[in-house]
Amino acid sequence: MNIKAIAELIIGAIVLTGCGGAANSAAQETSAPKAAETAAQTTASQTVSEEAAPKERDIDPTKPVIALTFDDGPNTKVTPRVLDTLEKYDAVGTFFLIGNNINDESAEQARRAYEMGCEIGSHSLTHSYMDKMTAEEIEAEITETNKRIKDAVGVEPVFFRPPYIAVSPTMYQTIDMPFICGFGCNDWVATTTKEERIDGVLNSAQDGAIILLHDFDSNYPTAFALDTIIPELQDQGYQLVTVSELFEAKGKDPHSAAYKNQVISLVK
Repeated sequence: MNIKAIAELIIGAIVLTGCGGAANSAAQETSAPKAAETAAQTTASQTVSEEAAPKERDIDPTKPVIALTFDDGPNTKVTPRVLDTLEKYDAVGTFFLIGNNINDESAEQARRAYEMGCEIGSHSLTHSYMDKMTAEEIEAEITETNKRIKDAVGVEPVFFRPPYIAVSPTMYQTIDMPFICGFGCNDWVATTTKEERIDGVLNSAQDGAIILLHDFDSNYPTAFALDTIIPELQDQGYQLVTVSELFEAKGKDPHSAAYKNQVISLVK
């Protein structure tokens, strides 16, 4: 083999090696983002899974139960104060959220409530008189609110509390969720004192009762009243439970035909 032929072979080998290296480099560059994306998706999935795990609780059905419920949140002012007090006494509640009140900041309070073992319910999207709405308008309110709640806490709500407890046949036909009422103490009225709120709740307390309160962003008196209400109820032997836990403890199915077309309160 002459010198020219040997040189051609060497050059050819170098070219082939270079192409192979470029191809391998390109393949590595292509696979790296995919691997990173897969890892990120796995991490995100694990985070959602971890966040969607509420605190487990044991309820004794032989002992009296009562469900504190809070309407008109979430927000970053009163909702966290309510949660602080519930957590202080190892208690839970059920929060009926207004869809339009859910934003990036307030959603953190909803997630905190859920992770504490509280329950999240729907209180409509706009807090309007839904009894005046068409079926299409009602459907839009419920669908969007349920979506925002699921985006915030990972699960859709089971229960619905109609704004102003105003209902209509069209609402019953359109909304496939149990409607929940409760004993109120006029705590949405600014002139109702903290002491009146305390007395109103304690006077309504009975086994199986649902208490209707509010955590809208200026309702500090109710948040302060809880520091008396909760330990007093516990001293009286009540277990503070979610609405779902209350139905379960009483052996009642809120989805049964017995509760169709009505706003439910287990005790009168």
